[in-house]
Amino acid sequence: MAFVSHYFTADTHFQHPMMLKSRPFSSTDEMDRHVIDAWNSVVKDQDIVWHLGDFAAGDDKRTAQIFAQLKGRKRLILGNHDLDHSGGVRKGIAALAWDQPPTHYAEVKQDRERVILHHYAMRTWSASVHGSWHLYGHSHGRLPPYGRSRDCGVDCSDLGYAPATFQALTASMRDAEVVA
Repeated sequence: MAFVSHYFTADTHFQHPMMLKSRPFSSTDEMDRHVIDAWNSVVKDQDIVWHLGDFAAGDDKRTAQIFAQLKGRKRLILGNHDLDHSGGVRKGIAALAWDQPPTHYAEVKQDRERVILHHYAMRTWSASVHGSWHLYGHSHGRLPPYGRSRDCGVDCSDLGYAPATFQALTASMRDAEVVA
């Protein structure tokens, strides 16, 4: 079996015109193309990508076309824009070929360390006092890392709109722990 890497990202907001207010693109088509290309520049077909919410807004058919262009086995942690007004998963999001059913929360192991995945930043999370990590989205790079937690969304200045590995996401945080 081929080596599989895990990547983490959030807040792609494909087709979402409101994102043009804070992103340097002239249209949602340009933004979508850039994010798709950034994603595919690092992810291989067999890799797993954990998307921590707010995948897309807009037309379901176009969302499916974008989804099909993205490499990797995609798993969704639900964000507020992935839900309908009654709190259910939007039909166009639920219909996509996710590697696992979308969920609000997940715990995974990376490098034998426990990682808590949620769309929203938490001040405390499962096993945080025992050294677990927490990755989130929603804040579009506006919240600084807190303890062993950080935003992994495409708007974070160090990510260049691409998914990142656990090692890349936590490297600077580990360096800060050594200095402290």
